Amino acid sequence: MANVAKKVSWSGRDPRDDEDERAGETTPLLNGTGPGSAGGARQFTPSSFLRPGQLSNVDLNEDIRELETELPRPYPNEIPHNEKLLSLKYESLDYDNSENQLFLEEERRINHAAFRTVEIKRWVICAMIGILTGLVACFIDIVVENLAGLKYRVVKDNIDKFTEKGGLSFSLLLWATLNASVVMVGSVIVAFIEPVAAGSGIPQIKCYLNGVKIPHVVRLKTLVIKVCGVILSVVGGLAVGKEGPMIHSGAVIAAGISQGRSTSLKRDFKIFEYFRRDTEKRDFVSAGAAAGVSAAFGAPVGGVLFSLEEGASFWNQFLTWRIKMGYTIQEIPIFIFMGVVGGILGALFNALNYWLTMFRIRYIHRPCLQVIEAMLVAAVTAAVGFVMIYCSRDCQPIQGSSVAYPLQLFCADGEYNSMATAFFNTPEKSVVNLFHDPPGSYNPMTLGMFTLMYFFLACWTYGLTVSAGVFIPSLLIGAAWGRLFGISLSYLSKGSIWADPGKYALMGAAAQLGGIVRMTLSLTVIMMEATGNVTYGFPIMLVLMTAKIVGDYFVEGLYDMHIQLQSVPFLHWEAPVTSHSLTAREVMSTPVTCLRRIERVGTVVDILSDTSSNHNGFPVVESNPNTTQVAGLRGLILRSQLIVLLKHKVFVERANLNLVQRRLKLKDFRDAYPRFPPIQSIHVSQDERECMIDLSEFMNPSPYTVPQEASLPRVFKLFRALGLRHLVVVNNHNEVVGMVTRKDLARYRLGKEGLEELSLAQT
Repeated sequence: MANVAKKVSWSGRDPRDDEDERAGETTPLLNGTGPGSAGGARQFTPSSFLRPGQLSNVDLNEDIRELETELPRPYPNEIPHNEKLLSLKYESLDYDNSENQLFLEEERRINHAAFRTVEIKRWVICAMIGILTGLVACFIDIVVENLAGLKYRVVKDNIDKFTEKGGLSFSLLLWATLNASVVMVGSVIVAFIEPVAAGSGIPQIKCYLNGVKIPHVVRLKTLVIKVCGVILSVVGGLAVGKEGPMIHSGAVIAAGISQGRSTSLKRDFKIFEYFRRDTEKRDFVSAGAAAGVSAAFGAPVGGVLFSLEEGASFWNQFLTWRIKMGYTIQEIPIFIFMGVVGGILGALFNALNYWLTMFRIRYIHRPCLQVIEAMLVAAVTAAVGFVMIYCSRDCQPIQGSSVAYPLQLFCADGEYNSMATAFFNTPEKSVVNLFHDPPGSYNPMTLGMFTLMYFFLACWTYGLTVSAGVFIPSLLIGAAWGRLFGISLSYLSKGSIWADPGKYALMGAAAQLGGIVRMTLSLTVIMMEATGNVTYGFPIMLVLMTAKIVGDYFVEGLYDMHIQLQSVPFLHWEAPVTSHSLTAREVMSTPVTCLRRIERVGTVVDILSDTSSNHNGFPVVESNPNTTQVAGLRGLILRSQLIVLLKHKVFVERANLNLVQRRLKLKDFRDAYPRFPPIQSIHVSQDERECMIDLSEFMNPSPYTVPQEASLPRVFKLFRALGLRHLVVVNNHNEVVGMVTRKDLARYRLGKEGLEELSLAQT
């Protein structure tokens, strides 16, 4: 059997363990707010509805176990973090429709005209998503161009003034202060108002499409903070791009439009009620992500492919250029070599960012410290740019140049400092210049120094508590060293026409981006759409595939790495290759809380009210209420469905079981979606606790099940392909023996020493 550690059961620990737990065996939270239980909390265990099973505790490593004996502090100086933990705080989405009687009756009532109406509504929603996402993209672009232009004009005038009479240190101070002030505002609104708006949002959207519920990820407040934060981050001069967060923004817009209401604004237009379930919402979120790609990069086909690939690749319409220069067959090996270089540099970027992120998790976990770090990075970025421009003597003629804010500094009249072309601009325009500027526009030393410095600045910047993306910085780094590579080839080939530096800037940008984010198909199509030339499709694909293969040999892609660092139970397409030795019996969670088809209301309330239990799906079995004998599986019902039933008092007295219960419709469940009320808000009297509730009409009578001897890869494929949240494990008599959830599968992964199992913790 594979080399795995002890596992924690899905249902938690026994009440008798409470005294032992008070001794201090807890796992610190990643956000530094206090301790949490490592193995889940006490399980509610009435014998009449529990299946027996074996419980075990979490096996944490020695470093964490030593720290657990200390008294908890609200903000410890260091938060111990183990990458081999899987968080229990993330819930799953219900992508599998519950085909109960209500659902089937509604679907049967839908005639052809009603079906056409639903389809028309889908097209209307998609059109609204595209229009609104495009408007948001335009708003971001216009505001960034105006604010950044104002800042650069002020700094340029100041530099020109003090270049003549001395005192350039004041110009440096002004530039750094402006950047730090703007970034401070952007970081404050993210850190203190909506932390989920930090970064590009691509890892969060990948998790959502994968079936993981990330709190607040598609809220209206998140969109507002995201848009404002992106604007302030780019204007603040950080090594970031405004294109990446457009995918997150499009997803938020899609989630809101498709539901026809806003819980934040407390408005319900009741026009798209049919789509109020996780399955439909996921499809629209995927469309919104594609709309974000299209709005940001002018690549509609690439946007669709992005949604299918669930990755991060984007393009800006301002970066659209037309490549007229062809390539020869002799250049193919050169392009492949550039892919190797991009893979190595991308792996180095990801590795450095990994250790930096670990440092941030352990030491920079308080919001005020996160804001200070963002301001520091903004000031350092401005200082580095100023010093690089000041020390550079790469002067180019200003005639025919497309530089927006040319700095003369110590160059002769009619010339400008070439280093300022890269640093004294928004990253998008710097990329455009590296692609478009004619040969001879940059000194090789300028490109080399810029690549080195911007590489480390971009690596330091990604992961700050600001709204920003890594796509444009990756392109800028790759375009710089790619152009340098082209210049070197032109020297070696005596100025041969096929050694055009702009062409190699394109290939370098693709190689660097592929080495960092590890995208292939969608990124190829996006870049082809952006160039308007399919000629480069083959070499771009070669470069991206080479960069991915080389990069994967060393470390994971950047987004996958950050998902893992957040301990999210993310499921990849396939199970670990060495997991065939495990069966459903070994990976399932036991014991399982079961409900009878006709159950006492008090029993249901007690199960849902137990704060130590986080169950969200309950197998329904056929059983005589007066006996403890449990019969075979009859269906599956969700916590959210039980909440709605209790809220609407759908139960009858014991003496009148033959009476018809109050008739509910699917509309009652959709009205409560997605924020179902907590059980504590539902009042059930003592008399009502003795009533009975019939679950037959509301449970899913045909849940997916597997035999306990099924292999882990087979269970994984069924779970992942169907987007399940619960998979019931049964024996030969169709009796429930266990339950497989997302965390039961996600905790198995292939490590350096073979198959390993992650520990579960309340992180």
